[in-house]
Amino acid sequence: MQSLSPDAGPVETRPHEDDIEGEDEDLDETLVERLWGLTEMFPDTLRSAAEVSARCSVSVTKKLFSFSRTALWVGTTSFMILVLPVVFETERLQLEQQQLQQQRQILLGPNAGISGGMPGMMPPGPGKL
Repeated sequence: MQSLSPDAGPVETRPHEDDIEGEDEDLDETLVERLWGLTEMFPDTLRSAAEVSARCSVSVTKKLFSFSRTALWVGTTSFMILVLPVVFETERLQLEQQQLQQQRQILLGPNAGISGGMPGMMPPGPGKL
């Protein structure tokens, strides 16, 4: 049984503990360092073109964000200054008309709001048209 055990083999074939620890020290590089090392396999023209396109993309994104912020500000303030007063005024007029119609209905009866006749006038008789 001991002949099949890994510890039973000759000392020269077993890896030394120093060799195992040395391999871990070589793997201490970060992912960014590894990726940067891979860039050396591409030609300089391709690397410079990728760098320029990345910088242009960042610049365009910043300008687009700035423009959208400005456009949103202008649109929102214009809406608040130009449209909201009109909306509030129409709501107020509709509320006044509803209140006036309710007053007529209370004073003249339930048919006054439907007929829309002039206040104070009597509705026509059933046989007279």
